Amino acid sequence: MGAAIRPTFSPLALAALALIAIFLPGLLVIVAVLPFWNELRQRPIVQASLRGVNAAVVGVLAAAFIHPVWSSAILSAFDLVVALAAFGLLMRWKTPPWIIVVAVAAVSAIASAI
Repeated sequence: MGAAIRPTFSPLALAALALIAIFLPGLLVIVAVLPFWNELRQRPIVQASLRGVNAAVVGVLAAAFIHPVWSSAILSAFDLVVALAAFGLLMRWKTPPWIIVVAVAAVSAIASAI
C-alpha cells in the first residue's frame, strides 16, 4: 500500500510503515492474550465467539475464491475439468502441491498452443 500510492518520499519506507501498521496490532493482541489463552478458551462465551469467527473466516475465504479466482479462471468446460483434476490430485491422491502447479501450468501451455 505504501509503495503503491507512488509517493515522492521513499516508497520502500512507506511500504514498511504500511506493513507494520497492518500487522502490529494483531501481533500485540496475540502477545497480550497468549498468557491467558488456556483459561479463556474454557469459557463458553469465548468458545461461541471462536465458532462465529471461524464461520466468518470460511465465508470470507469462499467469497474471495468465488469472485476473483473462479470468475476469472474458470472460463470453459476445459478449465473446469483441469481444476477438478487438480483438486482430485491434491485431495484424493495427496500429490504435492508443487507438482500440481507444474502439471496445470504445462497443461495450460499445451492447451494454449493448440
